[in-house]
Amino acid sequence: MLRQPWSPYLAGGLTGVLLVLSVWVAGNFFGASTTFSRSASVIEEAVGINTSKIEYFTTSKGKYGPGSLPNWQLMFLVGIIIGGFVASKLSGDFRIQAVPDMWQERFGPNPVKRAVVAIIGGTIALFGARLAGG
Repeated sequence: MLRQPWSPYLAGGLTGVLLVLSVWVAGNFFGASTTFSRSASVIEEAVGINTSKIEYFTTSKGKYGPGSLPNWQLMFLVGIIIGGFVASKLSGDFRIQAVPDMWQERFGPNPVKRAVVAIIGGTIALFGARLAGG
């Protein structure tokens, strides 16, 4: 169907339009980092940790606690995953690859090294986003 990559300018413009519509219709900005915190509380409860004793999960009337899911942000993240999959299939770019070509050219084909660096980078980015309040 769409056997070519999307223009980053078109995709960026459509994302901007979607953001404006999100704020106008639902009154919410795009966001994902809070859902990771909320998911942590659900996982902790599932493994037997009582989150009611953790101040972070009980502030703001339980805003970050296990009872805060599912919500629109979780659905937003699910939509990102589904949308990315559909777009990659439509463009013909979908493939399962442990180490991206660009990484392989610069740092080698080691998938463990790639996973460790990705997890560390993601943790730093998520920590920064939560520290900034969003």
